[in-house]
Amino acid sequence: MPVERILAPGLYLVATPIGNLEDITLRALRVLKQADLIACEDTRQTQKLLNHFGIEKPTISYHEHNEGGRAAELIERLAQGARIAMVSDTGTPGISDPGFRLIALAVERQLEVVPIPGPAALIAALVPSGFPLHPFSFRGFLPPKSGARRRALDEIRESKQTEIFYEAPHRIREALEDVVATLGAERRVVVARELTKIHEEFLRGTATEILAIANARGELKGEIVLLIGPAAENAAPVPTLSVRERVDQLMRDDKLDEKAALKKIARERGISKSEAYREWQLNKYPREASSASDPTSPPTPSSPLRSPLCRPRACLARRISPWHSSSPYPSPSSSEIPFRQWRP
Repeated sequence: MPVERILAPGLYLVATPIGNLEDITLRALRVLKQADLIACEDTRQTQKLLNHFGIEKPTISYHEHNEGGRAAELIERLAQGARIAMVSDTGTPGISDPGFRLIALAVERQLEVVPIPGPAALIAALVPSGFPLHPFSFRGFLPPKSGARRRALDEIRESKQTEIFYEAPHRIREALEDVVATLGAERRVVVARELTKIHEEFLRGTATEILAIANARGELKGEIVLLIGPAAENAAPVPTLSVRERVDQLMRDDKLDEKAALKKIARERGISKSEAYREWQLNKYPREASSASDPTSPPTPSSPLRSPLCRPRACLARRISPWHSSSPYPSPSSSEIPFRQWRP
C-alpha cells in the first residue's frame, strides 16, 4: 500500500462541491485531513462537509466582514510553517467569495500557495449552456440596484463573447427585466440553477421568454448563474424609452401609479426622483416646456398674460391704489376714475 504523502507547509485553496458531495476530489479530502487549520467562509456550513467525510480538524471563520484582521493573523501562522486549507461554502475559494486578500498577502510574503482544483459554478454552467466556450468573460455578481445593473449590462451591449454573471434568486426577475430593457428582448440567455443537485435546471431562450417563465413561476429558487450570449451581428439597436414612455409602461404592465413609477425609474437610471420628475414633465408637456424657454412664443393657457388692471383683492379691501411707480401705465387720479369702477 503506497505511503500517504505528507502535506508541506503553505496555503491550500481547496475547491468544495457546489451541491453534490460526490464531486469532491480525493486530493481535496487528503488536504483537509492533513491541514493544521481550515479557514471557512461559514464554519457551520463547512462542518457539515467535514462530518460527512469523517474529518476532524479545527476550523476558523474567514469571511468578508473579518478578512481584514483575520488575513494578517493567518499570514503569521503560515510564516511559522502552518498548513492552512481555505474553503468557501461552495466551489472554489476567491471566486465571488472571500479569499483574495489572504492570497495576495501570501504571494507578497512569498509563501507557498497551492490550488486544489475542483467544482466551479461558472464552468459547470458554461459548458452545457450551448453558448461559445471561448472567449468568455466572468463578471461576478450583478449590482443589486437597477440603475447600476443597467449600466453594467450596457457595457456588454455589443459583446461578441459569452458573458457570465452570478445572481441571487430574489433578484433574478429584476435582472432579466433589465436585460430586456438594456440588451433587447431577443438577446439569448441561459439561467442555470441548482447545479449538480436533484433539481438542476437550465432555462434557455430569449430574454423575453425566460422572463416570462420567471414571472409565471413567481420565484426561481437556488443559486443562479446567468449567461448572456454574444450580440447578434446585425442586431437592431435597442430603443431607449423616454421617462414618459417608461412611466406609461410601468403603469400599464406593473399597475403602478405615477409616483411609484417615477421612484422606480429613478432607481433604474441612477438619478434623483426630482430629476426623474422633471424629465417626465418635459416629456409629457413638450410644447409648454419649449414655450417656457422661448420668450417670443405666445403664452400657453397655463401661464396667461395678466391684464395691467389685475391686482390683489386685498388692495380693494384697503382701498389702496394698485398703481405703483414702476408701472408703465399712467396712474389715473381719483377725480378722473371713481374707485367703484375699479372692480375686477
